[in-house]
Amino acid sequence: MRAGVVTTGTALMLLISSPAFALTRDDGDDPGSGLSVLQTLGLFVAIPLALFGIIAGLVIVTDKSRKQQQG
Repeated sequence: MRAGVVTTGTALMLLISSPAFALTRDDGDDPGSGLSVLQTLGLFVAIPLALFGIIAGLVIVTDKSRKQQQG
């Protein structure tokens, strides 16, 4: 019984919050132009990977310098 109620509630929430409501524009809505594939990959893939690399590199460099001072 409980599983049926949870399933029904979830299905209703998904139907109510469907992306079809996104087609209705709000007052003052001013979307910009879309991103190209290269811009999207740069923004969501290249920049995070570069930041990860920079942070990981700084951690490795500072860790090695501590080991050299102690040893």
